Amino acid sequence: MKARGVLLQLLGGAKNSGALRRWINFWPPFVGAGIRVKHIAPDMKAVDVEMKLRGWNSNYVGAQFGGSLFAMTDPFYMLMLMANLGPDYIVWDKAATIRYKKPGKGTVRAEFRLSDSQIEDIREKLKTLPKYEPVFTVEVKDEQDVVVAEVEKLLHVRKKEDQIP
Repeated sequence: MKARGVLLQLLGGAKNSGALRRWINFWPPFVGAGIRVKHIAPDMKAVDVEMKLRGWNSNYVGAQFGGSLFAMTDPFYMLMLMANLGPDYIVWDKAATIRYKKPGKGTVRAEFRLSDSQIEDIREKLKTLPKYEPVFTVEVKDEQDVVVAEVEKLLHVRKKEDQIP
């Protein structure tokens, strides 16, 4: 199935993931934290994000501020699922947890990946369930590829016709 997310449609369709990347990079919460989306795959199954350590996103000990680490992981799995499931599904972020592993002292990055099997699993589950709440995990890594934080995202997915009025 082709990606048909709302944002992608507004920005010219699945072939214009570069426009979506530029738009997200001007989103005020990301600009303020210094978060940059480096790549969005045209099929919306891969997103790469990074954040350089700056004076305005460091904490009192000179490491990446935890709230900024958390923010850099916020919308992506929701947007990726919206684009790949299509307009017949409702997708919401429901909950998230972050586990700090090590101070982030320089540039950190997160790579979001969504597989065809994950998408198909959600579709299959929603054939018999009114809602499904998949969990996705993303690691935030430093320049040496060491995990500085692990974020677990719980999403809420349902078919539109199953929505409670």
